[in-house]
Amino acid sequence: MAKKLRPTAFTFYTDSLPQEDREKLTSFIRVLDRHLRIAREAKVGITRDFENAILWYSKNGVPLDAALERLAPAKLGGFYSRPADDWYPLDAAAKVYPLSMSHKQMAVFRLSAYLDSDIVPELLQMALTFTIKRFPFFATTIKNGVFWHYIDAAKRRFPVEPESTVPCADINVSMTGSKSFRVLYFKNRVSCEFFHILTDGTGGMVFLKSLTAEYLRLLGSDVPAENGVLDIDELPDAAESTDDFSKYVSGKKTSGFVDKPALQMGGKLSAVKPCQVIHFDMDAAALHDAARSRGASVTALVAAMMFIACKAATDKQHGTFHIQLPVNMRRYYESRTLRNFSLYANIRMSIEDITTVDGILPEVSRQIKEGIGDEKMQEMMNAAVKLVRSVRLVPLFIKCPVARLIYGFLGDRAFTTTLSNLGVVEVPGEMGEHIRKMDFVLGTVALARAACSMVTVNGVATLSVAKLTTDPSFEERLYALLKETGLNIRVSGSELYGF
Repeated sequence: MAKKLRPTAFTFYTDSLPQEDREKLTSFIRVLDRHLRIAREAKVGITRDFENAILWYSKNGVPLDAALERLAPAKLGGFYSRPADDWYPLDAAAKVYPLSMSHKQMAVFRLSAYLDSDIVPELLQMALTFTIKRFPFFATTIKNGVFWHYIDAAKRRFPVEPESTVPCADINVSMTGSKSFRVLYFKNRVSCEFFHILTDGTGGMVFLKSLTAEYLRLLGSDVPAENGVLDIDELPDAAESTDDFSKYVSGKKTSGFVDKPALQMGGKLSAVKPCQVIHFDMDAAALHDAARSRGASVTALVAAMMFIACKAATDKQHGTFHIQLPVNMRRYYESRTLRNFSLYANIRMSIEDITTVDGILPEVSRQIKEGIGDEKMQEMMNAAVKLVRSVRLVPLFIKCPVARLIYGFLGDRAFTTTLSNLGVVEVPGEMGEHIRKMDFVLGTVALARAACSMVTVNGVATLSVAKLTTDPSFEERLYALLKETGLNIRVSGSELYGF
């Protein structure tokens, strides 16, 4: 005798409806079924997601007609009704980047938006299900090929998850079907974590903004597709998934591949990566004024403070600190790609030359200006492409250790810390009303004891520090320097250190 299935909450809900509404719901499920031509497990999961969202609407007083309109299966397009038959080769920088790291574990970064109310998981799940079709390059899995990693299309359920581990946990790319991104939630925070060879901060921010906008629409807000929010009902634009490194490489001159080992901060390395994340929230206008009054950019001012904080975090008296600055190549070339299109500049300062913020700021500003110049970036892009071509026929299991030995600039020993500033993020006004702040967290690497990142939205600048040691010297000195500049700072994160 077949085992009798227990009625679900959705079944009870359906049975409680008037006949007319029951017929509407039955028709809705029938249309949904036609949009889901995927593996049974994924189909069942997505169908259950729709049911859970309908139940949430019912419990929160949203009429059935309004709920079904917001959740219309037509918003899925044909994404889940067609087979996954695309794959994407990695761009030059994305091919080079993983060669310096473990073959199985890759770097991850996080972008988060803090909203004005706690996240509704049922609606965030539906927002992701509707949004992912607009980002086919993100609806992928990372695979190990014979010669390179590559990105394979995946038509499946992409789940949102409650946070249950440290930020920026490694993505294991040796595992079959490994995801290229995660969507997480905690209280009022929605976070997207990306495998760095999939995209960079610019592409990731477009995804987070578009996902958040759709989530707010499902809650009933009318958020327009503008200011970097994509219309998720439009067809994907091929330009958004192009490899613009190959498009713009020119000339033979190269630079940026060989560098001397950098002086590292002290502090015992933690087995947990990152072991702590600290956020410094500041008034963006006050920070900008502090930099402008010194004739410098915000990035230069913060970098100068970081050099001093590095000095406070080591007992060494000789050596050179290197701060790695990611550079958005879209500032030099016309590009609409959402793939990785960033490289790095390095600024250096001998520990003996580090004095005060005002004392070193002119030199820091000079190095940044020279390091991110268009000629320098073009040479580094040429170098990345040249490396890829030089080892294209070498099997992947040989490439990784060889590249780590030869190309020191990619290795952890070549830099002390990182400062990645995404700048000011523009959002539609209707969306900005619901966003309290954003933050940007870099995953830690093998040796660098701290990684710093910044993002500004709605007048709040957030400087985040991801730690690989519990030694608090770096962030304590950084905090003190910001305070000395006259800034009021709100500290949050995994530990407050008594601030």
